[in-house]
Order: sequence, then structure tokens, then C-alpha cells
Amino acid sequence: MLRLADSPAHSAAAPPTAHAVLQSIFGYDQFRGPQEAIIQRVVNGHDALVLMPTGGGKSLCYQVPAIVRQRAGLGTTIVVSPLIALMHDQVGALDELGVAAAYLNSSLSWEAAQAVEKRLLAGALTLLYAAPERLTTPRFLAQMGSLAERGLLSLFAIDEAHCVSQWGHDFRPEYRGLTVLHERFPQVPRIALTATADAITRADIVERLQLEDAEPFISSFDRPNIRYTIVEKREASQQLLRFLEREHSGANGRHDCGVVYCQSRKRVEQMAQTLCDAGFNALPYHAGLEGAVRQAHQDRFLREESIIMVATIAFGMGIDKPDVRFVAHLDMPKNIEGYYQETGRAGRDGAPANAWMAYGLNDVVNQRRMIDESPAGEEFKQVMRGKLDALLGLAEAMDCRRVRLLRYFGEASAPCQNCDNCLKPPALWDGTDAARKLLSTVYRLHQAGSPAFGAGHLSDIVRGKVTEKVKQFGHQHLSTFGLGAQYTDTRLRSVLRQLLAMGALRIDADGYNTLHLQSEARPILRGEQSLWVRQGETPLTPPPRRAATQPAENLSGADRACFDALKAWRAEVASAHNLPAYVIFHDATLAAIATLRPADLAALATVSGIGQRKLSAYGEEVLRVCQLFPKPGLD
Repeated sequence: MLRLADSPAHSAAAPPTAHAVLQSIFGYDQFRGPQEAIIQRVVNGHDALVLMPTGGGKSLCYQVPAIVRQRAGLGTTIVVSPLIALMHDQVGALDELGVAAAYLNSSLSWEAAQAVEKRLLAGALTLLYAAPERLTTPRFLAQMGSLAERGLLSLFAIDEAHCVSQWGHDFRPEYRGLTVLHERFPQVPRIALTATADAITRADIVERLQLEDAEPFISSFDRPNIRYTIVEKREASQQLLRFLEREHSGANGRHDCGVVYCQSRKRVEQMAQTLCDAGFNALPYHAGLEGAVRQAHQDRFLREESIIMVATIAFGMGIDKPDVRFVAHLDMPKNIEGYYQETGRAGRDGAPANAWMAYGLNDVVNQRRMIDESPAGEEFKQVMRGKLDALLGLAEAMDCRRVRLLRYFGEASAPCQNCDNCLKPPALWDGTDAARKLLSTVYRLHQAGSPAFGAGHLSDIVRGKVTEKVKQFGHQHLSTFGLGAQYTDTRLRSVLRQLLAMGALRIDADGYNTLHLQSEARPILRGEQSLWVRQGETPLTPPPRRAATQPAENLSGADRACFDALKAWRAEVASAHNLPAYVIFHDATLAAIATLRPADLAALATVSGIGQRKLSAYGEEVLRVCQLFPKPGLD
């Protein structure tokens, strides 16, 4: 049962139920998936660990309990978030719903921060967002202590909880200090949330945050609306342009909103310019840009349509923009968690979206080098190598990408019919002979006391190509020199990627990218195992773009005209409030209004996504727009 606090904030009226809050404030009739069970556990004062994919509704899992518990007199929920740049929009969205929320971060002036602290200590806030480094300061701990003494510290919500784990894809040391919350305030329940964590990361989150008593809620990691496509990298920039022009360019020069990830800042700048030169509206984002520029670019991405953000992994965590239609990778991420997290920023609205990646052997070499050259301990490096190998296996897979991806997170599934391998099974060729010649060459190089230099040099030897390096080391005299003259360099590299993916070869990032034989090579060398390789001579052609990728694409006639008018009205309101348009109303809500074209507030209130505050604030204006497009047969 919900415990009521003995405090001045306690109301004599019974607190609302979670379902009542969902309906009246958020405008939804039903919870999704495990949301209701999670919310009820937290409302009742117990800990929870929530793993839910991007777009699955994690925020509601702490926002609804925060409102219920605050109205029961239990005080303020503290939301731990690393996303200083996005707190403004998150708080703005709650303000639009009539929920008292604020944030404390370095963007506030001293006077503004003082005002927020005053509201906090007065028990006037339902939710307060703060960065982890602020929570562990003596000043803030003292303020939370004051709240706790008066029964006004309701809940801790730890967002992006994977940041606490060194095994995660976005480790942040300041998250380690959050153990102080449980140590100082053991009676305050906690909910930790993340979209991405494999088994080892989950265990680390539980240990580091002392969540042993938390009930785990692990949702399916599947994002069925995302189509996964991975292509062999050749001319990556041109491959990306062809992908965008074929699948994400529309009429009148409009194109879909998306994110393009690159590994280096220089690459980001170059690709953003390439896209602009090709007629796309692209912006760069990386840590080397001035803070004001990064913020301006992020604001444009969130507030405008048809923006493509070209970025390093410095961009994206916490991005709630629902209409991102694609995420493209021009370079291989560090691991599957990173890939899953980044691709998950597409299609948050549930409409079809694309996850496209171009990758090559050099991507594997570069990522391996970064692991090997890091100052971390050997145990950490071994785990990171295993994660990289898992992503390499996904990239080289010839069966369903989704089955492989979900299996990594411990989830069984059937072929999805919505990835490149399912939709267009790859043509294969027997690479066993080429594999044996490559492996034999590696063996002979080591036997001769010479390092098996990188993939390019190994390919030159097998193809019989006399280069300066080949002559320098006398490798033209090896018995395997020229035995694979019939193979192109592209084909040999594709075989090498498969050998790396299956563990038959290992790369050492020792300055030479030395190749080493592993035990998995023996069955191939002995002729006991075949190796089939994707036919890579011609680029894969993705299937045609699917229809109705956004809510409004099913609308026509007056419905579509009304939708467009509602979007124009929404843009004005969002601009006046300095918020992204989707914070006012999602496209799906506008599409439902345009289809219904309600004549009064009672009818408008039946539309999903319209709570009491928004009905009161915007209802009359929405009806005014709808009246411009009367339903047939109505006066």
C-alpha cells in the first residue's frame, strides 16, 4: 500500500491512482507492456531495475509514480540525468502537462539556481532533474537531507543507468558516486532505467548501485519497425548518398530527418559538407565544436523537420525526437550495445525506420587498436574485444540480423523479414580455398620469424603482387606467394573478415596490425570445415522504400489539409514556448485530430495524447483550426 507522509504537503483527499494520472495528465487510456507493473512497484515504495528499448516509454515509469507519490504528500522525485543539454526540453514537456518540474545544472545563473533550490526545499516540485555530479556535492546532499527529514524526498530515478558500468558503452565515472543515495537515504525507493545492457552490464549496475533488492523488468529488445541493413564499405560517402536518395528523399526537395554517425570529428565535418553539397540539410555535431554551436545544432535538430545530424557518438543520448526515420553508420561502432543504442534513436514513433551501416576490415582494425592501446586493464580489454567480436559477427552474418542482435541480449526470436538478409538473402561463394591460402600464409610468415602484417600485405602475398614491402621482407619467396592470383583484393578481404568474425584469426594493433592464427583455424586448414562468403562484387540493393512511414501519410483530402494546418499552428506554439514541436503534440495525435475533426472539447478529449492541461490550454485553438475543414454533411 502507498504510505502517506506526515507532512504539511499531505492532502486530505485520496491520492490519484496511476491509471487516473495516465489519463488525466498524459491523455492515454492504457499502459504499455510492463509499465503498469513497474509503476505500481515504485508507487508502493520498492526499488526497480528497468530495461526497456528506446521509445518504449521509460519516462512514464518514473514520471507517473512521481506524480502519484507527490500528491500523496511524499514529496519530490529526484531524476538523475547526464543530459544537461536536454533537461530544458524534458522539464518544458512536463510544464506543458501541468506538472511542477525544474532542473539544476551549470546552464542556470546563480539567481536562477537559488530560485529552484527554494522551490525544492519548500516541497513545491514534483520532479527535479539534476546531473550525477551535482547530487554528490555536500550542498545538494544537505538539501536532500532536509527534505528527507520532513518526509519530502519521494523517489530517486536514475536514468541512463548503464553509465555506472565500466562494461557499458557509455561509462561515466560520476555515476559511481550515486551509491551515496542509498547509503544516506535507504528508505527512499529507487528506479534505475536503461535502454541497453547485456548480462554483464546488468550485473554491474545492480552491484554498483546496490540494487540487489530491486525487481528487474526486462522488456523485449526488439524494435520491429527498424529495418537493419549492413553493406560492405567501398565508397562510403557515395553509398550513403545513394541510400538517402533512394529511401529518404521526398518531393519538393524534402528529405527525412536522420542521424549519420562517423568515428572522427574530421569525418563528421567532411560528411556534413558532402550532404549539404548534395542538397541535404545537414549539420555537424562533435565535442570539438564550441558549446554554443553544439547546442544550436541540437536545438535545430529537435525543433525543425528534415534535419540530418552528422555526429560522433557525443550526440544522441536522451534524444526523444520521435520522427527520426534513419540512423546511418559510416564507421563501425565499438560494440553491439553502442550499435543498438544508436540505431534505436530511429523510429521512436513506431513508424518504419532504417538502420544502415557501411563497414569494412579497417573498421575492425581501428576499433581493435583503440581497445589494445587504451590504458585499461587486461580484463577490461578482453571483455571489450569480445563485444567487438560480437558486432563483427553481426556485420558478417548471412542469416537474420535481428535474430543475431536479440540473441546477444539473451532473447530468442524468429527470422524477422525486415532486415537485408531476410528480404534479399545474400548470394554466397565458396571461400574455403581462399581462406586456406590466407591462413597458410599467416602460418608461414610466423614460421619464417616474420610478422604477418596487415590484411593488405597478406592479400598482396596471396595474389602474387610484388610491392616494396613484399620485396623488403622477401615475402615473394614464400611457398604461398601468388597461389591466390585468381582472387581480387576485395574478395580476399571479405574472406579475412569472415575469418576474424569466426575467431580463426586475431589482429594485434601493434603498429603492424599483425595477424595471428587461432585454434578455430585448424578445421579449415585440415579441410574439415568450409567457409562461405557473401558475394561482394556488386553492392546490395535494399528493397524499395515502404509506404506510409509516418502517421500523416495515410491521410488525404481534407484530413491531410487539416493535419498540415494543425502542424503549422503547432509550430507557432512550439516556437513561442521555445520547445520542440513534438512536446506540444506528437504527429500521431495531430493525425488523429485531423481524422476526427472534433466539433467540441468533449470529442477532442477522446483523442489519445490529450490530457486535461493540454485540453484546457489548447483545446479552443485546435477546434478553431478543425472548423476550417468541416466534415462532409456537417454545417
